[in-house]
Amino acid sequence: MGIHLLNPCTPGTRNRSVSDFSELTRTKPEKSLTSYRQRSNGRNNRGIITCRHRGGGHKRLYRQIDFRRDKIGVPAKVISIEYDPNRNARIALLHYEDGVKRYILHPRGLNPGETIISDLNAPILVGNSLPLRNIPLGAEIHNVEFQPGSGGQLARAAGSLVEILAKEGDFVTVRLPSKEIRFISKNSWATLGQVGNVEAYNLTIGKAGRSRWLGIRPTVRGSAMNPVDHPHGGGEGRAPIGHSRPLTPWGRPALGKLTRKPKKFSNVFIIRKRK
Repeated sequence: MGIHLLNPCTPGTRNRSVSDFSELTRTKPEKSLTSYRQRSNGRNNRGIITCRHRGGGHKRLYRQIDFRRDKIGVPAKVISIEYDPNRNARIALLHYEDGVKRYILHPRGLNPGETIISDLNAPILVGNSLPLRNIPLGAEIHNVEFQPGSGGQLARAAGSLVEILAKEGDFVTVRLPSKEIRFISKNSWATLGQVGNVEAYNLTIGKAGRSRWLGIRPTVRGSAMNPVDHPHGGGEGRAPIGHSRPLTPWGRPALGKLTRKPKKFSNVFIIRKRK
């Protein structure tokens, strides 16, 4: 993947960059693996906004991604690398030898025409999926399961990877992309390699309209509001917060307040918290 810097021929193209999509080999998705899903736009089942600044955006077809990799022992050929509007990573279309077609997250370095497999003793090659107990120390992996059989939930964003640090007993010690170090069951499955499209986070939006294409609505600073609308609002000119700490629009602590439950069941598996 590369990043293409636009010439500033208009105000909207100044300081704006886009992906060159050079790694893509196909433009239209596999029809049997797509479906339409109604987006919530930040609303709950009663239509109440529970997450602000969401709505609008271009229509999307959802690509059904195989996070479980449960076709054990059946080789699959990589047919194409495609764009997915629902994530910043690319996806790869697989054709299994038994005729099944599936999408997976595209690992960095996996090319069309190569063959991958999910197996208990699969070769240590990019794109293969196998249990953590059979992956060597120091290996880079992604799409890692929290619990065996649950499907990959960790390290699915562009450029993400998990590093295996140690193995002891029934658990494997891993370092997550957030730098958190924790235990995961040795029977959980993972995919070898790093998620592709590693330069996704170097893109510059460039203009407000591009955020609207992505379904992101404007965010107004609390200090620009009136006191009735936000705890930071009001004052003559550039006023400070006016409180001992930053607050949310509803008066709760913000910007640094720890939100993880102190008695969460999974705390016993965390060796070092994320920073």
